[in-house]
Amino acid sequence: MWTGMREVERSRFVMARPPAVHRTLSPEAVVAAEGTFTVTAVEETETGTLVTAAGPGMSVPLRFESHDDGLRYTAEGEVGPFDHLETRITVVPEENGSRVTMRSTVSLNLPLPFADRIAAWKRGNEIERAIEELAADVPGG
Repeated sequence: MWTGMREVERSRFVMARPPAVHRTLSPEAVVAAEGTFTVTAVEETETGTLVTAAGPGMSVPLRFESHDDGLRYTAEGEVGPFDHLETRITVVPEENGSRVTMRSTVSLNLPLPFADRIAAWKRGNEIERAIEELAADVPGG
């Protein structure tokens, strides 16, 4: 059975400059804003920040890397039902504020028809919730 990766993206304008937005984008804040997992551990490593996130019946290691324009994080290895989970958050200047974009690529390790579409739909809801909450946390956002 063919399973493919799906990409979902959400974007929002925030009435704050990129430096103010970046200050709210901690790995813990991002995981909490998505609303699916609870952060149980945070470890700073040479390659970035490793966040252990716990959800219903699973623990997910997420590796965060800081970039000039935002954050990128990936699930380490096969995690629960996921073959692949990667999310990029970018913050770029726009008019008198910033454009915050979350783009996530997801693939499920389940032999079900439409599994990747369902995963993309769920992931889309998670990043929609995250971008709204993160934007609300930005001073002036």
